Amino acid sequence: MNSTLATRPLKGGHYLNCFFREDLYVLLSSLLVQPPGDDVLKHLADLSWEGDILPSLSSALETLRKTAGCCRFDRIENEFENLFIGMGRGEIVPYASWYAEKLLMGTPLVRLRSDLAKLGISRRTDVCEPEDHAAAMFESMALITRSPKISRPRQAVFFHRHIHPWMIRFFQDLQRAPSACFYRSVGSLGELFLQVENQHLQEK
Repeated sequence: MNSTLATRPLKGGHYLNCFFREDLYVLLSSLLVQPPGDDVLKHLADLSWEGDILPSLSSALETLRKTAGCCRFDRIENEFENLFIGMGRGEIVPYASWYAEKLLMGTPLVRLRSDLAKLGISRRTDVCEPEDHAAAMFESMALITRSPKISRPRQAVFFHRHIHPWMIRFFQDLQRAPSACFYRSVGSLGELFLQVENQHLQEK
């Protein structure tokens, strides 16, 4: 994982360029799919970014950087287990279908798979989690953001159909979860990033 996030000031600092946006999607996806190992924690502790970004987003990145610098892997591993796995079920259920219907593998997953297929995106054969897992959805958004063939209006349609309806609430729940410590900073960054993304993708 590249430890430098780069951006440039456009439209008064409210616009995030594709490289910065992609990096944040990849970063958050990697933290939601598994607990960060020692090497990732070192990257996070050295995280840097350039250019003019919103102060609230910069503050959330700074909090994540500081938190990563003082957390041990074994504690984060236990935290991840309690949050997302647990005995039967974790404190947070990171699936779009659960947030929409309190079910797994529900209607949102069917719609998501259809839209991903139209964009030429399919699940890797070595991945067990369904596509509506929070980490998988952020990975998809990174691919969509990276692709020169997918226009910003098409990005906006996907974002507002599949990400915005539930993932801000997911990150808010993550911040409030009883076991959250390191992941409270992840939840704060995720919530703020999606708020900025929502504003960016609504701009004409």
